[in-house]
Amino acid sequence: MRPEDFVTADTHFGHKNIVRLAARPFESIEAMNRELIQLWNAKVPKGAVVYHLGDFALARRTVALEVLDQLNGRIRLVLGNHDQVIKGEVADRFEWVKCCYDSKTEDGIRVIMRHYPCLTWRHSHHDSWHLHGHEHASLPDEGLRRLDIGVDAHPNYEPFSYHEVFALMQDRNPTPHQGGHRE
Repeated sequence: MRPEDFVTADTHFGHKNIVRLAARPFESIEAMNRELIQLWNAKVPKGAVVYHLGDFALARRTVALEVLDQLNGRIRLVLGNHDQVIKGEVADRFEWVKCCYDSKTEDGIRVIMRHYPCLTWRHSHHDSWHLHGHEHASLPDEGLRRLDIGVDAHPNYEPFSYHEVFALMQDRNPTPHQGGHRE
């Protein structure tokens, strides 16, 4: 993960019930799709890398393709539990699609990316970051270096920039080692 990268999750494009279920401030799913696309494009430059950590769309294939046609960035997708539409032509539109992704920042901080949050993760006791979605800003983080980066966790429903993630993680304590195997 580089300083020019972005990360997000849980956009749920086309998901007819997400406005109600996540208490999103949109009049309709169509309004939500338009606004999320606008917010994304206002923040993400055309060539930037965006890590999307799952639940991209819960809609027909045509809706997912229409949304992808409009979004800035080279999108790398970590699959979520609502990404059944991500196959074939839709999957081909992402730079890559994986079930999980481990990376490092330019200064060597490990970044563990999953859709689901973890209590512990590989290198959790070595000052790494765990970025996830799925919880729609409902899971307490207890100051750990775990961060829900879904749109519902961002005050403006937009992707998080690397710099926003970095600033949020600076005030969090590393996960203490609770026994077991040390890496």
